[in-house]
Amino acid sequence: MSAIHATGLRRVFGVLTAVDGLDLDIAAGEIFGLVGPDGAGKTTTMRMLTGILAPTAGAAQVAGYDVVRQAEALKEHIGYMSQRFGLYPDLSVLENLDFYADIYGVPAAGRAGRTERLLGFSNLTPFKQRLAGDLSGGMKQKLGLACALIHTPRVLFLDEPTNGVDPVSRRDFWRILYQLVREGVTIFVSTAYLDEAERCNRIALLHQGRLLAVGTPDEVKRLMPGALVEVRTSAPRRTAAFLRERLTGATVGLFGDRVHVAARDRAGLESRTRELVAGAGFEILSLRSIEPSLEDVFVSVLADPKDAPDAR
Repeated sequence: MSAIHATGLRRVFGVLTAVDGLDLDIAAGEIFGLVGPDGAGKTTTMRMLTGILAPTAGAAQVAGYDVVRQAEALKEHIGYMSQRFGLYPDLSVLENLDFYADIYGVPAAGRAGRTERLLGFSNLTPFKQRLAGDLSGGMKQKLGLACALIHTPRVLFLDEPTNGVDPVSRRDFWRILYQLVREGVTIFVSTAYLDEAERCNRIALLHQGRLLAVGTPDEVKRLMPGALVEVRTSAPRRTAAFLRERLTGATVGLFGDRVHVAARDRAGLESRTRELVAGAGFEILSLRSIEPSLEDVFVSVLADPKDAPDAR
């Protein structure tokens, strides 16, 4: 049985179509990542799947409940951590957990044990008396996650949960997510971090409200057509700008000190790139054909969405 199933999900705000004909089928116990730029429709999708926002068209079932007709019953079986999760800064860590337990109607019997388990689970036990407003960004996110889990949901929705969080805290956060999956929780997470998307069982690329590709990270990477060349020069920014002007029909992206050149036409891409870069007087440190990363696929999709891969 699918934990999340959506067909033709659509949401319109006036003249804006935020989500356009979304089809999803997510298995129980899966970490599913929704990847897309700001304004792609990720939050709108999540709000529809959690029963907060009614779709304009289409249908969806989450944990076996219809998100429109059974929205209230659904909320007992899901956890939702929005981009700005509503922690109360003047309450302690323990008081925030107790407050959310009241909201979700967690019975008093066994509540203390569940709270202590979540504190230990998120490494917040030493800080349980600290005010939430005095926590670091990473600790606030872990507290938000603990609050979303206080009623033991079957499906957990996380909207860019590690945005602005330091790398160490992000790693700790994902360690907790993997443990949740081992306990049978299905996780639907949106993220702007492509390295985080690699951690998911499957991902979907969303752009301008449309689903462009769905599959495992490796499957999505293999859908990128053509060839990819990585160039390292003494002036990567100027090299990228130069190649964008000269290489027609190619997508050029800057990744730190490396320039990635992607083109549908495999023939001669490496030699053409080498000739152009050398002819412009840039010192070539290295130039080689490589396999695409998710970031390469993502840049390619945004550069030319009509030619995007489709793994549906």
